[in-house]
Amino acid sequence: MTDIEKLQQIIDNSNNIVFFGGAGVSTESGIPDFRSVDGLYNMKYKFPPEEIISHDFFFSKTEDFYDFYRDKMLILDAQPNIAHKKLAQLEKAGKLRAVVTQNIDGLHQKAGSHTVYELHGSIHRNYCINCHKFFEPQFIKDCKGIPKCTHCGGIIKPDVVLYQEGLDDKTVTHALTAISQADTMIIAGTSLAVFPAAGFIKFFKGNHLVLINLTKTSADQKADLVIHKKVGEVLGEIKV
Repeated sequence: MTDIEKLQQIIDNSNNIVFFGGAGVSTESGIPDFRSVDGLYNMKYKFPPEEIISHDFFFSKTEDFYDFYRDKMLILDAQPNIAHKKLAQLEKAGKLRAVVTQNIDGLHQKAGSHTVYELHGSIHRNYCINCHKFFEPQFIKDCKGIPKCTHCGGIIKPDVVLYQEGLDDKTVTHALTAISQADTMIIAGTSLAVFPAAGFIKFFKGNHLVLINLTKTSADQKADLVIHKKVGEVLGEIKV
């Protein structure tokens, strides 16, 4: 039996699947990840990317933050790939109960998924830090320099979790509840190196743990099925 056939069998026999995804889910949509050879950590900027996308940097060098953010993170023309679409189909079929994602691109929702827990926030939500007025991402994209609130003049901040910031408690609670109740957990496109999100795996008590990633992860030995391929390549073969 091939790995794809094994995965198909697991999915066919499951009724409460949770998908836990990282940057590798969206790289096939043209969105760079952080740790690959071509990822953001390996690009040359005036400051290291991990410093730029920190809480302190945002408030101390806001214009430099937005130069990087608009260039590399605020990607509005990306389209869902086959992985996003297949997950939406699995949800519609009653197989998949939730997507837990570390991505901020909104592509799961764009593909049609409804129950999506965004651990690291979303580029599609932006708020004035003073009056909390909401702004669409296109407003941020079109601004020059630091985007300011049209109501009070305050600085607008993307609703993304920066380094030095905690995850949203409500989102974490929903995600952990979904994981703890799942009969199958599919982890895909993540190195499982970013905490606390990577620690969520220990809350899974179900029957089948599946890992899909190009490279090895710390959880490979715990999984029932490990596939070292692109996420879209694998999920594209699944029949719903």
